[in-house]
Amino acid sequence: MKELTAGKNDAGRRLDRFLMKAFPLTAGVVMKALRNKKIKVNGGRAKAAYKLAENDVVRIFLGDGFLSETPRAISLDEIPSELSVIYEDENILLADKPAGLLCHEGGGNSPPDTLINRVKAYLYKKGEFIPENENGFEPALCNRLDRNTRGVVIAAKTAEALRVLNEKIKRREIKKLYLCILTGVPKEKAATLTAYLEKDGASNTVKISGKKTPQNKTIVTSYRVIGERGGMALAEIDLVTGRTHQIRAHMAHIGHPLLGDGKYGRLTGKGAGFKNQALCGYKIIFTFKESCSLDYLNGRSFEADKTWLLGKFNGL
Repeated sequence: MKELTAGKNDAGRRLDRFLMKAFPLTAGVVMKALRNKKIKVNGGRAKAAYKLAENDVVRIFLGDGFLSETPRAISLDEIPSELSVIYEDENILLADKPAGLLCHEGGGNSPPDTLINRVKAYLYKKGEFIPENENGFEPALCNRLDRNTRGVVIAAKTAEALRVLNEKIKRREIKKLYLCILTGVPKEKAATLTAYLEKDGASNTVKISGKKTPQNKTIVTSYRVIGERGGMALAEIDLVTGRTHQIRAHMAHIGHPLLGDGKYGRLTGKGAGFKNQALCGYKIIFTFKESCSLDYLNGRSFEADKTWLLGKFNGL
C-alpha cells in the first residue's frame, strides 16, 4: 500500500490522471483498481473523474510491482540553468529562447539540454521546483518555437497556471507576434492569408494548399510590411492559428520565403549573416476576455530581444 497527499499542484486534477502521472500505471489498471475498491480517497471510494483537492489523502492498495516510482530521465544538476528571463512571478516565467535550442526533447539521440529542462533546472536551483515534493507535476511550456527560431516562450510554474494558459491559448486570448525578413517585397503591404496545411512526417516539412481536404488543416496568417531594404521586406506576423512551420511555409507559398530558410526557400541568407531563417517570436500580449487567476497579466505585453534581427535588416 502506498499513500500520497495531494499538493497544491495536484488540486483540480482528475484522480485517474494523477495516479498515471505518479506511477507507471495504465488506464486499465487504474480503472480495475477503482472498481475493486483498491484506491481510496480520504478513506472512501472514489471515481476516476474525481477532482482532487489539496491535502486529499490517496491510498493505493496494489502490489509493489505496480507502484514503483517513475524514474527521472535526467538529473537536473546536469542541465545548464542559464536562461534569458524576460518576466517572472510565482506562476509563470517568460524566457527569450535562443536559436539552436530545442523546446523539448525529441526522439532518438535528442540532447537533454532543452528549453524546458533549462527552466526546470533554473527553478530547481532556486528551490522553487523540488521534484521529490511533487506527485508528478513539472513546470511546462505553453507555447513552442522551432529549434532555429528565437523568441518568447511561456513556461507555467504551477498546475493552475498551466491549465489557465492552455485554455487562453486555445481561445486565442494570448496574441503572439513575430518579426521576419522576407525575400522580395509583397505587392500587398498588409494582408490576412488563409490556406490549408498538411504535415509530411517523413520529411519533417509541411505542404500548403489553397484547397481544403480531409487531411489538411486551416491556417490563418496576418502580416504587415514595416520596412523595405535591398529587395527584402521586414514584416510583422500575427499568427492567428499556430501550426507547425506555419509562418515559414505560408510566406513561401505566396512567393516570399524567409531569408535564410533552406527548408522552404531557395536563398541561404549566409551573406546577410543568417545561417537559419530570419525569424523572431518577439512579442506576447495577454488579451483575456474572461476573469481568471492570472488576471493581473491581462493587457500586458512582453518582448524578446529583437535588435539582432533589426540590426541585420538595416545592414542589408
